[in-house]
Amino acid sequence: MKPYARAKRVSSQLQRVLTDILAKKIKDPRLELATVTGVNMSRDLRYARIYYVVNGDEKAREQVSQGFETARGYLKRFLARQLNLRYMPEIRFFYDTSLDNGSRIEKLLSSIEAKHEIDHRPVEE
Repeated sequence: MKPYARAKRVSSQLQRVLTDILAKKIKDPRLELATVTGVNMSRDLRYARIYYVVNGDEKAREQVSQGFETARGYLKRFLARQLNLRYMPEIRFFYDTSLDNGSRIEKLLSSIEAKHEIDHRPVEE
């Protein structure tokens, strides 16, 4: 068996259940802007790092962060009932910067391309 296989299974199950909770159960309008992108579990299943993205600006991101902190207890109780784990992991929420980084890299590449006027058309003979 692969190392951490159980942690990966629990991570994917936690992400699926959390996504469902956010879509159907949570009434907080701040959390409507959030999308869960991933969950990393510790090897002993005691800690879960939940990553999310937000459609909006820095203010929206801050509001979603506050919404997750406010709803943490409710989410943990609901997840505990759904996951049937011996111990419910301590959950923490983190903004996922990977999309921002990808967007920044894309802008940099576009600016380099525009600066050097790179032409991607095939060479005519």
